[in-house]
Amino acid sequence: MSTEPTSAPSTEAAPEAPARQPRQPNRGGPRRDGPGGPRRDGRRDNRDNQAPTDGPQMIEKVVFINRCAKVVKGGRRFSFAALAVVGDGKGKLGIGYGKANEVPDAIKKSTANAHKNLVTVKLKGDTIPHDVFGEYDGGKVLLKPASPGTGLIAGGGVRAVLEAAGVKNILTKSMGSSNHIAVVHATLNGLLQLRLPDDFAKTRQ
Repeated sequence: MSTEPTSAPSTEAAPEAPARQPRQPNRGGPRRDGPGGPRRDGRRDNRDNQAPTDGPQMIEKVVFINRCAKVVKGGRRFSFAALAVVGDGKGKLGIGYGKANEVPDAIKKSTANAHKNLVTVKLKGDTIPHDVFGEYDGGKVLLKPASPGTGLIAGGGVRAVLEAAGVKNILTKSMGSSNHIAVVHATLNGLLQLRLPDDFAKTRQ
């Protein structure tokens, strides 16, 4: 047995280790640019540096998509037709119709056709200058100007045409056929009848 005296336990407390910072959870996705360099996947986020596109932004609206089924020997063959309206919201608008075997192709054709048939209508601010009654085939649409704050009181194809033209306050009533093509063209027919006071003054000279 050893006779060496045992040392008494030290009463000094050991220095506390610095508290570890909690690790940030990984939210997923590649690391973005930082002190360590660019992102690991070699891509950079250029969304904020995109240059603005030139030219006015056109409003494009699909009014109706019709599906047609043709019965053949092997079964049914489907095709689609789309009715679209485009406009710049400042008095220019056009109506287009396109057919294709797929819906996206039909929409693309109708939009392209609408861009080719742009016309200009005469507005008074964000409403129309006077009452007008438009007709096309079986479609009949009554349009009345409204005071600011009224809103766009219209639905279906009439609303799509007026939104594309830039009308924001108006009262409308569809009084004829509910066929989308007839209603849209009747609305356009009414807008083309609009005249400003200067136009009436020129006719009186």
